[in-house]
Amino acid sequence: MLITSLRLAFRNLARNKNRTLVAILTVAGGVTAFLLAGGFINWVFHDMREATIHSQLGHIQIIRPGYFEKGIADPYAYLLPGTSAEEDKIRSTEGVTSITPRLAFSGLASFGDVSVGFTGEGIDPVRERPISSRITIKDGRDLESMDDTSAILGEGLAKSLGVKPGDSIVLLGTAANGSANAIEVTVAGTFFTIYKEYDDTALRLPIPLARKLMRVSGATSWVALLNNTELTTGTIEAIRPSLLPKDFQIVSWTELADFYNKTVVLFSKQVDVVKIIIGLIIILTISNTQTMSVLERTTEIGTSLALGVRSSEILRLFLLEGVMLGIAGGLIGISLGYALGAVISAIGIPMPPPPGMARGYTGQILLVALWQLMRCYWPSLLRYSLVLCRHGEQVA
Repeated sequence: MLITSLRLAFRNLARNKNRTLVAILTVAGGVTAFLLAGGFINWVFHDMREATIHSQLGHIQIIRPGYFEKGIADPYAYLLPGTSAEEDKIRSTEGVTSITPRLAFSGLASFGDVSVGFTGEGIDPVRERPISSRITIKDGRDLESMDDTSAILGEGLAKSLGVKPGDSIVLLGTAANGSANAIEVTVAGTFFTIYKEYDDTALRLPIPLARKLMRVSGATSWVALLNNTELTTGTIEAIRPSLLPKDFQIVSWTELADFYNKTVVLFSKQVDVVKIIIGLIIILTISNTQTMSVLERTTEIGTSLALGVRSSEILRLFLLEGVMLGIAGGLIGISLGYALGAVISAIGIPMPPPPGMARGYTGQILLVALWQLMRCYWPSLLRYSLVLCRHGEQVA
């Protein structure tokens, strides 16, 4: 019985090839547009996430409890030890590729008659390198070792000071004991990230120099890098038993990436609107096709009913026609979307600098796995087809 209905549905669609072709191509175009728009936003989210992790935050930060809430006023009351058994345990946890101490501080950088405020980080240049892989050196060189007596400056900060690699600057800060202290360092190079605001104030130097300037011996945070961002939650749960809650607080990158989180919320709402528009186009196209089919076949429908064909069987026939249109258009759209996505990604999409960023970027298309797309797409397609075929029966 089903085979017979399928044959009839196929013959009905084949009777008006032009209308059927237009409906299939419209559905395919909608699916392709849906894939490409969603794939581009997926890539933006993924690239921004990895850039945020690999330029500033790492995947996991370990701090003293209350540091982010109260440490701004007195950061050196929340110092971690420079090295400890807990840090070694974290380093040996499966999935952790690197862990390094950081010492956050701030002060004034002076060059000649110019003084500019900065936010600095004392780092271990060797252990920090894999974590900060998305920090790009613009001029000069990167920090090389703990014995280096140089600093690297964000390009905005370097521009404000008017310095270039090889110049000497004086860093003035308030030490942990409340007294003023200053050190002289050489500018090794300038760098940039995706965040202009960060580049305008950021400065990095080896952590021994930062400790000397601040007259402390510890670190404000330990930053860990994982071999996969999706492992963040599981790794946090794995290391939690080895850290006493009263002494250590574990913070995921998602809790610190405020700009990223807001961008995801904003873009997701915009993409949802695009999805709704594309969905409406597909629905209206299939609806129009089914309605025209019903109107043209009223005599046929009446004859079938007079011969004893049940209305449920006629409904099933229109349902099968709608499903066949959706499946054909969907398969063509998915194939075309994946092919175009690969071609566009290979060529790249030149994009201007977004708000808050200093440089443009070359976009790509990041498509979800095919089985995930099928799981999301086909239930909706069948539901839309059922609704539209019922609409067609009412028109008849």
